[in-house]
Amino acid sequence: MASDLEVTDLARLARALNPASRLPPLILVTDDVRLPDPVGAAAGLPRGCAVILRHRDPVARSALAQCLRKITKQRGVLLLISQDADLARTAGADGLHLPERLACAAAHWKVLRPDWLVTAAAHSAASVATAARARADAVLLAPVFPTRSHPERAALGALRANNIARQSPVPVYGLGGINRRTALSLKGSSLAGIAAIEALVGHSR
Repeated sequence: MASDLEVTDLARLARALNPASRLPPLILVTDDVRLPDPVGAAAGLPRGCAVILRHRDPVARSALAQCLRKITKQRGVLLLISQDADLARTAGADGLHLPERLACAAAHWKVLRPDWLVTAAAHSAASVATAARARADAVLLAPVFPTRSHPERAALGALRANNIARQSPVPVYGLGGINRRTALSLKGSSLAGIAAIEALVGHSR
């Protein structure tokens, strides 16, 4: 269970990675299974952070987007919708998140919606480079640490993630196995911030 203090500490650690950046330091990524209360988790985020709605259930997505939009506006938190530009538009979201296979579409959406923050998922240096060429505003690189969601995928580790971030022309967030303990090992790295799921589960105000 993530407490107020744990969320605040994680946001502080994330912001310390790149204090001069105008991008959100901490991104909450929703998940159908691993984040049972995304609205509650979003309500606990400090001002200036962001939420990526990644729920895949088409029935729940629309209603959840509206709930999250209300909460994020109240909290001064950005809302991005994963993969669904129509829902991002109708919900009045602040941007769009693209899966790795669709990262090339970032250029398309930056032209159509220059006001949107467009991010993309990546699992390697090559994927980060692809997203950068497509003019994505930022990339979520995963998994930095071992994660229960993808036990079959080898973790990049803090050193390799830092090397990729340092060489990237666009800001790179670390995702995967991020919590207060693992985030400490990212201190001083070139990452732009932190994205997390389970580290923010169970937050209550």
